[in-house]
Amino acid sequence: MSESSKSSNQILGVDIGGTKVAVGLVDQDGKIIAQGRKPMIATSTPEAGLEAVIGAIDSMISSAAGGIQSIGICAPGPLDPKTGVVINPPNLPCWRNFPLAEKLVAKYRVPVKVDNDANAAALAETRWGAARGFHYVFYATIGTGIGTGMVFDGRIYHGHTGSAGEGGHVSIDYRGPVCSCGKRGCIEVLAAGPAIGARTRAKLAGGAQSAILDLANGKVGGVSSELVGKAYAAGDQLAREILQETVDLLTPWLGNIVDLLDPDVLVMGGGVAAMLEPFFDDIKNHLPSWCVNPRASEIPLVMAHYGANAGIAGGAALCSQDPP
Repeated sequence: MSESSKSSNQILGVDIGGTKVAVGLVDQDGKIIAQGRKPMIATSTPEAGLEAVIGAIDSMISSAAGGIQSIGICAPGPLDPKTGVVINPPNLPCWRNFPLAEKLVAKYRVPVKVDNDANAAALAETRWGAARGFHYVFYATIGTGIGTGMVFDGRIYHGHTGSAGEGGHVSIDYRGPVCSCGKRGCIEVLAAGPAIGARTRAKLAGGAQSAILDLANGKVGGVSSELVGKAYAAGDQLAREILQETVDLLTPWLGNIVDLLDPDVLVMGGGVAAMLEPFFDDIKNHLPSWCVNPRASEIPLVMAHYGANAGIAGGAALCSQDPP
C-alpha cells in the first residue's frame, strides 16, 4: 500500500471528557500516528460544547495528508450508539438529547460513530490490543469510576436498549454504601479510586502510620488513590494492605462476571488497574474460589494495551468494524 493510500485510510479518534477533547489520527492497524488535545466547554451552551469538539477535530484534520475516512467518538454516557445522540451525561451538562453524530456528519461529510468510552476501548483492545485473537472479551477500566465493555465475536454487545455493559454497577453487597447511581454496594463505590482514597484516609485518621501521609504533606484530607499507588511502589505496608483489600473486593466481582459471561479473556485498563497489576496473579489464583465455573483459572487476566490513549484508539475502533 502506498503512503497516500495509508493516509487516506486514517480514522480520527475523538475522546470527549468533562474537561478535555483528545483527538488522534489512527491507521488501519490501530497505530496512533498523531494526537493532541483541547479544552472542553462542558458547562456552557450545547453549541459551545460542539464548537470545542470541532476545534479539536480541525486541529488534527489539518495535519492529515489526504484527509480522513471517518470519525469515531468516545463520549460519556448515557447515549444512544445507534443514533449518536448524547442523552444526559453528568460530566457534560451542556448536552441533553444532543444529536452529536448528526451535527458532525453535517460538518465533515464523513461517517461518524459514537459510543461510550468503555465499550469503545474494549473494541480497540479486541481489534488491535491485549485481547486480539480472542472471541469473548470482557474489559474493565478502573479509575475514578469503573466502566466495562463486552465484545463478542468482534462486536460490542449493547443489549436491547443500548445500555448493556454497566458492570461497574453490579452490586456485591446489597447492604453496602450507596453508589452515585443510587444502588447499594456497587463495585464502583467499593473499589474505584475514590473508595481507595477514602479507606486510606479513614485508616490514617485512626492512627495508622504510613509514608502515604508524608506524600500528602501531612494532610489526611489530601490523600488520594494515586498517592497510595506511589507509596506501594516504595514498599509501604499500609498501601499494600489497602490495595489487597481492593483486590479482595474485585475478585468476587470478577467471579460473578466469569460465571455470567464465560469470557475467554479479562482485560483491565485505567489508573487503578495499573496500580493493581502486581496483584493480577493473586486475583487469578483466588478466582476459582469465587466461581462455579471449574475452568475459571484458564481465563487470562491481562493489562490493557492502550493505557491513557484508550479513548482515541477506542473511537477509531468504532469505525473499523465491518458493516453488518
